Amino acid sequence: MRTSTFEEQLEKNGKLIYTNKGDSMMPLIKQGRDLLIIEPVQGRLKKYDVPLYKRDNGQYVLHRILKVRSNDYVICGDNRWSKEYGISDRHIIGVLTGIVRNGRKISVKDLKYRLYVHLWCDLFIIRAPITRVVSKIKRMRHNNRIKNGD
Repeated sequence: MRTSTFEEQLEKNGKLIYTNKGDSMMPLIKQGRDLLIIEPVQGRLKKYDVPLYKRDNGQYVLHRILKVRSNDYVICGDNRWSKEYGISDRHIIGVLTGIVRNGRKISVKDLKYRLYVHLWCDLFIIRAPITRVVSKIKRMRHNNRIKNGD
C-alpha cells in the first residue's frame, strides 16, 4: 500500500497534522511530543514564518525564515547555526500555523510564541556560536561512549 505525500495530504484535507522527526527545531518543537499543524501558504512568506519545504533532493524540512529576499529565503532551524540559502517559493509546501502540545493548541499568533520567536531569532548572532559549541560537546560525549563501549 502506497502512503500519501505531505503535498497530497495538504491538498486533500486543506491541512496537514503530523509529528516531526529530528531536533532541528528544538527547543520549540520536540520530536515525539508535539503535533504540527501545517496549512497552505497564502502569498509570500514573511520573516519568522516556519515553512515545510522540500529540498531538491526530496528531503522534507521544517525550518524558520530568517530573511526574505527577492527570489528566495534564508532559512535555519531553531537548533541549528548554518543558514540555508536558495529555498524559493517552488520548494515550499505549506507553513506552520500551530503546535499541539499536551492537547493544547499553540497558535503562531500567540503572544508567548511570538515573544519566543523574536528572542530566539533576533539573538541568532549569540545563539549560533553557543549552539555550535553545545553540539560539539554532545558529539564528543557520544563518541567517547562508543569508544568506551558504553
